[in-house]
Amino acid sequence: MNLSLRKVALTASCILFAGQLMAEPKRPECIAPASPGGGFDLTCKLAQSALVNEKLLTKPMRVTYMPGGVGAVAYNAVVAQRPADAGTLVAWSSGSLLNLAQGKFGRFDETNVRWLAAVGTSYGAIAVKSDSPYKTLDDLVKALKKDPSSVVIGSGGTVGSQDWMQTALIAKAAGINPRDLRYVALEGGGEIATALLGGHIQVGSTDISDSMPHIQSGDMRLLAVFADKRLDEPEMKDIPTAREQGYDIVWPVVRGFYLGPKVSDEDYAWWKDAFDKLLASEDFAKLRDQRELFPFAMTGPELDTYVKKQVADYKVLAKEFGLIQ
Repeated sequence: MNLSLRKVALTASCILFAGQLMAEPKRPECIAPASPGGGFDLTCKLAQSALVNEKLLTKPMRVTYMPGGVGAVAYNAVVAQRPADAGTLVAWSSGSLLNLAQGKFGRFDETNVRWLAAVGTSYGAIAVKSDSPYKTLDDLVKALKKDPSSVVIGSGGTVGSQDWMQTALIAKAAGINPRDLRYVALEGGGEIATALLGGHIQVGSTDISDSMPHIQSGDMRLLAVFADKRLDEPEMKDIPTAREQGYDIVWPVVRGFYLGPKVSDEDYAWWKDAFDKLLASEDFAKLRDQRELFPFAMTGPELDTYVKKQVADYKVLAKEFGLIQ
């Protein structure tokens, strides 16, 4: 073989090898780190549909559920047991970052995974059954001032979780000790909705995307959404913000995905490219809107920087509430 043919053969081999490295992951899976029906489930199913619709995956990802510690079990499992599995995405939210800020994920911190993509944002919300005596946020606050233990509040996770923090901020603004509130710790938005509609709790500290199916069915009402202004969606425009009711609290709930810490740069680049294409798609924007999520698009190093800043900011907030030293 002469030199020029060798060069051609070598180039062809390199292209083939690179193509193999950048191939679609085998048996792709999205782990929702909670029970079915909540925000993590919604996030996985959004990507499941969109990646196939955009022909970025040839077949839908499996969605599996790994509840425990509002994300802690899944985080530890991926980092310790499946660190190099390029086919495994895990859903995360702002609540995951708040838990990481408090050390709730055990020996691992925010540097132990590869942050891949943020695909949308929701906002925190306070939910009640449609026949609840609480018609406004002030109604709820008056009841809590009278007797903080008289109202059973369901939240995803224990003291210090994102859902706990939402009601703690309301309590603090109203001069109530958040530690006096009566909480029931649940595993995500699906369980909160089930407990609320079943009468096991009186108030759900949740987010708007989890709640909208129940709002639209007429089973649930939202006393407040923690957005900076009323949300510009036909079915949301009548939901008051906490801010307009005198409680200056804004709590976005960003949602996205991470990969294991030892996933190769090539495989990470494949996923990043796939999500970059997805997030630029008008069809994806429609799917996101159908799932009651608002635009928030970030991938790769930009997302990594954002996550680490958010964790640092949440550590400051956690210290203010005496959750960490």
